[in-house]
Amino acid sequence: MSAPPSRAARPARATGTALRAGCGRGAIELRQSFTNGGDLVSHLLWPVLMLITLFFLREREFGSSGLALGTLALPGILGMNAAMGMVSMSQILTAEREDGTLLRARATPNGMRSYLTGKVIAVAGGLVADLAILLVPAMFLIDGLAAARPGAWLTLAWVLVLGLVATLPIGAVLGSLFPSARSQGLIQLPVMGMIAISGIFYPVTALPGWLQAVAQVTPVYWLGLGMRSALLPGTAAEVEIGDSWRHWETAGVLGAWAVLGLLVAPVVLRRMARRESGSSVAERRERALRRIG
Repeated sequence: MSAPPSRAARPARATGTALRAGCGRGAIELRQSFTNGGDLVSHLLWPVLMLITLFFLREREFGSSGLALGTLALPGILGMNAAMGMVSMSQILTAEREDGTLLRARATPNGMRSYLTGKVIAVAGGLVADLAILLVPAMFLIDGLAAARPGAWLTLAWVLVLGLVATLPIGAVLGSLFPSARSQGLIQLPVMGMIAISGIFYPVTALPGWLQAVAQVTPVYWLGLGMRSALLPGTAAEVEIGDSWRHWETAGVLGAWAVLGLLVAPVVLRRMARRESGSSVAERRERALRRIG
């Protein structure tokens, strides 16, 4: 007979079980989002609208840079959509808080860790699919991208993975701070603020120095910078801070946000779930039914 696991090994085994369960749950939810008609339309609508925009910008040059507006806009569009995953995460969390899903997750051992893992995988997977639906046709539509450069796709991959893991737990924390889905307007304000100063749509060097410092604290700035470094030619780095793409700094800051988010988000969700009860879920459901009626 094998010896029972030690006390030190039990938490690690429980965490591993929770992560595996979360991965399985996330994969199921992701597959369901592509077999549901409404979700499928939402996956296709945004990329199609952005492709139409890029089509009209493909031959217009930006100043004397020699780069088309469509070429410069594509990394920004990709970065913005990836950053907006925070809003998607918060919307899902507040909706599932109202319908009792979080309450059921709390009743399961390590349920909140499993729940958060599943949501990160489902939302991140959907975002990656949306970005691919946009990026692949855009490669044939606009010129001037540096995607053929060795390492461009590898850079895009690690920036996107780190960026999503860094930002999605922030969305979970924001979603846990508000009691209902009706407060989503308030949740979007800090996210839109980070995007506005991130340099995704215009060079951050055009902002005052103190605002540049604030932007560099947020993960959204580094997500956008990494996207630009992967898709734009090297000469485009001249408008960036330090005339450089700063890959090491990008990896360090995004990695730090990812670790912090994955440590803090489960704690915040557990504390929020402790305040949930069957009566509070039923009360919110009753209020929702009265509003509909």
